[in-house]
Amino acid sequence: MGWQRQILRVNLTEGTSQAEPLNMEWAQQYLGERGLGTKYLYENMDPAVDALDPGNVLIFATGPLTGTMASTSGRYAVITKGALTDVIACSNSGGKFGAELKFAGYDLLLLEGRASEPSYLKIYDDKVEILSAENVWGKSVWETEDWLKFHHQDPLIKVAAIGVAGEKGVRYACVVNDLHRAAGRSGVGAVMGSKNLKAIAVRGTVGVKVDNPKLFMDVIKEAKAKLAASTDVGELTDYGTNAMIDAMQEFGGLPTRNFNEVQFEGVDKINPAAMEKVHENGHRNLLTNKACFGCTIACGRISHIDKDHFTIKNRPEYWHASGGLEYETAFAFGPDCGIDDIDALTFAGFVMNEQGMDPISFGGTLAAAMELYEMGVITDEDTDGIPLNFGNAEALSVMAEKTGKYEGFGQILGLGSKRLCEMYGHPELSMTVKGQEFAGYDSRALQGMGLGYATSSRGACHMKHDVFGPDMEDQTGSGKALPCKKSQDKISLIDSTGLCWFTLAGWGIGDFQAQIDAACEGDWTVERLYETGERIWNLERQFNLAAGMTKSDDTLPERLLKDAAPSGVAKGKVNELSKMLPEYYEVRGWTPDGVPTAETLGRLGLSWSRKGSPSLRTAPNVCSDGGA
Repeated sequence: MGWQRQILRVNLTEGTSQAEPLNMEWAQQYLGERGLGTKYLYENMDPAVDALDPGNVLIFATGPLTGTMASTSGRYAVITKGALTDVIACSNSGGKFGAELKFAGYDLLLLEGRASEPSYLKIYDDKVEILSAENVWGKSVWETEDWLKFHHQDPLIKVAAIGVAGEKGVRYACVVNDLHRAAGRSGVGAVMGSKNLKAIAVRGTVGVKVDNPKLFMDVIKEAKAKLAASTDVGELTDYGTNAMIDAMQEFGGLPTRNFNEVQFEGVDKINPAAMEKVHENGHRNLLTNKACFGCTIACGRISHIDKDHFTIKNRPEYWHASGGLEYETAFAFGPDCGIDDIDALTFAGFVMNEQGMDPISFGGTLAAAMELYEMGVITDEDTDGIPLNFGNAEALSVMAEKTGKYEGFGQILGLGSKRLCEMYGHPELSMTVKGQEFAGYDSRALQGMGLGYATSSRGACHMKHDVFGPDMEDQTGSGKALPCKKSQDKISLIDSTGLCWFTLAGWGIGDFQAQIDAACEGDWTVERLYETGERIWNLERQFNLAAGMTKSDDTLPERLLKDAAPSGVAKGKVNELSKMLPEYYEVRGWTPDGVPTAETLGRLGLSWSRKGSPSLRTAPNVCSDGGA
């Protein structure tokens, strides 16, 4: 078991919904969440379709361990073709929404078409309704969730929604659930907005069953004990993800001022110690930590802003607490934009949650715009009179709100840095891969991270591979291809379980294997799990090649390939992608052009032929019928 053995298909164009049996053959091959969602996406749409076309499919997928008693079992993923990247998007989120969708009896929600008017979806077990969103269209995520709970008189409803950014098509709009957890990357919220879908409200009472309950209870007890005993897990609990900002500062891998520098002089004003500092007026940025459904780590932060700070002075609507600074938010708004005002960073983070935007992409886009402004390419006339100098905390705050509401220069920032830099004639200033902005790790200092960025199926992403250990030990490109490939397969698998891969701070792959094997029917060995992860990665590659991606998209910005790191352990070095990429293709079993070979596809049970999609069988630069 583990699976509910049922999916919910909703056609927004026709206004219909239908429960369908889960394809158990696919479940045995792809497990759940990321893997199973990718398989359903690939089989239900043409990857060449525009991301904002009604032909794009939007999937909310849970894993077989979502909603169980396993630690961190609140995960779900949104899978679609990304509005930011034009390749596959798989955006993972925590909170409580994923578990509630599973409790309603569904492994996966598949949304097709486009509603004729603004709508929201209400799911109460097997009762499914498509309802008018006229009362919340144009409202924020926070307002939408409050209205839905009040309107339906059910405070236990779990909500995933978009803000104005998603409605207006901000390219990196995200889906926010439980007020401050997000399926944050690649523009999945813009896809949801293109379907005239404001929110999904779920209430479930079905529960989740596992294959061997006694064995499952034994293995999760042991797994939770390992997490509790782990020093690394304890650090996540105590300091949150923002502890990484001090590590990257010391190492010289902290991207600063649009990756012109790799260390930031103001880091002590925005790190975990700064979050915990008690000021003379008694204000402390950090209130507490917080956990997602079933989580025993609790790495989340809850913060508030000094009421006298310029961002919220005389604005009581922001005097509440919300999600505090994660590392990626702190990096993107802080060093990348040269800003050391912790309350301004926190406020901009609130706006990301409120209007549903990816902080990494917003920060990276603003940083690119700031560099263009300092070059004189962007002027005050463009920016509504707001100086976009690096270090301008007011510019960060104002532009976060303008972008979230799609006003003024915020409309340009809403394009993402790739489109913005192309518009102003300097594409080389966009720190992106496949159109997606970099996370907070400079790949001149972290060579394997750079390879992972370049080859990630969803564009620059730190969450789809883990070469951190080898990178810290050796700052060259030597020997990085194989650990990059193996970590990508491992994380593809973990993303498909319904659990969080932060558990790797205390677990090995054997701990996931024991829990999957106890919860799901069949014999799930470590070897089978790794092969499942590899199959998922190759299927994502198939989708992207069919969407038009080529080897040329597996690259890094010129700045990282040609401009040497100015300081830190990698001083004087550039990223060695040209050395690593051919090795990576070889260990992947791909051709020198980055296409999976017939042997690799056959070994994994994959084929380029897709029923009902003859155009894909003749797509250029891809193989057909399993041929190389």
